[in-house]
Amino acid sequence: MQSPDERRRLRRALALGLALAAVAGTTGTAAAAGPARHGTPDFGPNVTIFDPDTPLAEIQATLDAAHARQVDAEMGTARHAYLFKPGSYGTPAQPLQAKVGYYTEVSGLGASPTDVTVTGKIEAYNRCLTDGGTGNCIALVNFWRTLSNLSLSVDATGQDGCRASANFWAVSQAVSMRRLDVSGGGLSLMDYCTAGPQYASGGFIADSRLPATINGSQQQWLTRNSEVESWSNAVWNQVFAGTVGAPDDAGFPDPPYTTLDTTPLSREKPYLFVDDRGRYHVRVPAARRDTRGVSWADGMTPGRTIGIRDFFVAKPSDPVHVINAQLARGRHLLLTPGVYDIARSIEVRRADTVVLGIGHATLTAVNGAIPLDVAGVPGVVVAGVTVDAGRTESPVLLRVGHRHGRNASTPRNPITLSDVYFRVGGPHVGRTHTALEVNADHVLIDHTWVWRGDHGVEGFTEGVNGDTDRWRTNTGRYGAVINGDHVTATGLFVEHFQRYNTVWNGEHGTTVLYQNELPYDPPTQADWMNGKTRGWAGYKVGDRVRHHTLHGGGVYVFNQNNPSIRTENGFEVPVTPGVRLHHVMTVNLSAGTIDHVVNGVGEAADTTRVGAPVYVIRYPAR
Repeated sequence: MQSPDERRRLRRALALGLALAAVAGTTGTAAAAGPARHGTPDFGPNVTIFDPDTPLAEIQATLDAAHARQVDAEMGTARHAYLFKPGSYGTPAQPLQAKVGYYTEVSGLGASPTDVTVTGKIEAYNRCLTDGGTGNCIALVNFWRTLSNLSLSVDATGQDGCRASANFWAVSQAVSMRRLDVSGGGLSLMDYCTAGPQYASGGFIADSRLPATINGSQQQWLTRNSEVESWSNAVWNQVFAGTVGAPDDAGFPDPPYTTLDTTPLSREKPYLFVDDRGRYHVRVPAARRDTRGVSWADGMTPGRTIGIRDFFVAKPSDPVHVINAQLARGRHLLLTPGVYDIARSIEVRRADTVVLGIGHATLTAVNGAIPLDVAGVPGVVVAGVTVDAGRTESPVLLRVGHRHGRNASTPRNPITLSDVYFRVGGPHVGRTHTALEVNADHVLIDHTWVWRGDHGVEGFTEGVNGDTDRWRTNTGRYGAVINGDHVTATGLFVEHFQRYNTVWNGEHGTTVLYQNELPYDPPTQADWMNGKTRGWAGYKVGDRVRHHTLHGGGVYVFNQNNPSIRTENGFEVPVTPGVRLHHVMTVNLSAGTIDHVVNGVGEAADTTRVGAPVYVIRYPAR
């Protein structure tokens, strides 16, 4: 006969079992129960995994077909990841030569970048936008693609003389190269073979060992914690942090290099890998301070390993309440490629939770939701996720911590955002008050592009023309609002918002490379006024802040909707000894005017000096 206590325990166990069964019934047994002990997880139809036994011709054909589908799919909904198990792919006699299109991730599945070796090339070329794909060939819109965690032995066998001269990676924002070991040939960050060099507006490299590298026409670039054999050329704003072989910046602004010997705070992006028994894991690198060079030079990147069984492997069909139930149970979250409609927040409440997106997984706000809401607890890592605004205005797209709540992140274990991208407009109408809001202390933002779309496929009919429609319809007031103290950003790209693109209210903030374009589309000066001040600075440090540092910042103007519009300052900061700007500039892209670089200092970036930056080497001057 059972005692009352035994009956109560049985009832609790039965209730828990029924609850778990309900969760399993809504998600599918493979996702809920986890993968087989030594089997491949169910990553869904948008993940393709190659192994060394896969015929090379099959791999080549698969990647060629993927590029053909995605090369012009700038505003499309397809997402895909192509993952390589440890081993060698391609030979000098038959190299693997692939091109990477939109919303495509190509990554190795080794514990170290040297575990996966590709002999051949992995490239991105200029995209030709007119005349049936033969004219206006640029890299300015080569967004949203990822290359990581492998060794590339550059082999151009079979390519023409121009293409054989380098591995081309002509990209712009929302593109990252991480954990690469490139040898055997040069790397060019511009495509000088497709209708000449043209323009590019990227980009970001971290934790990589690089050969002789040509920057070429890249307007801005951050290379962090890497090794480079040599680096040539610079346009406006080239920043290096903790990079062995980086150029000296003593001659700034000619050339316009900004070089930090070490990176003040870094944490490498989590990565998926397969061990020697075929089991899948996620490596979560540790946060490090004042570092230089790659993290994998002396063995596995320092950090912790989490088995894939501890992740909920989500697909776009999974309801948010199921995802939240799994997070509440203590599981981590892996978002497989696709577009997720989010009508209520994904809530990350537990310390040390990892949210890892692969293949540019995209969360789209529905009915004004906040797609991702992260508590201010230590060690949360969000990586590889794109967050889109929806038609109904959201208050914010990603919130980290709460303004009036308890935020307990720590210096040794900061909340980290890696390769997290935002869009307001572009593939559809988008509206938000703020894209990224950081309220917690001790947060690291390691590469983000916060973009209010300057172009897209919305087909506006309101107003006089498309530009006016965009200003009234795709609305985003603030790009990044940083309220927490001790927040560090390495690679902060924010563009086209309708008030301050970045507002930094927290103390002891640090930014290493800032890139901003003011909005193209204010219809009139009256629409672009901050009280009695003409326009809104591209980077605003709050009036009460007493300690802040910025290394390498640029604010650009292109008021194509009304070229007579003026903006008072590119940067606006409190005048105090603890707020320091190092190597900042404004530049005119052919329309509008920025009157000063910072706080009334610096000449006007107007149409008499299109493409010629106005630099301030340091502010205050002493």
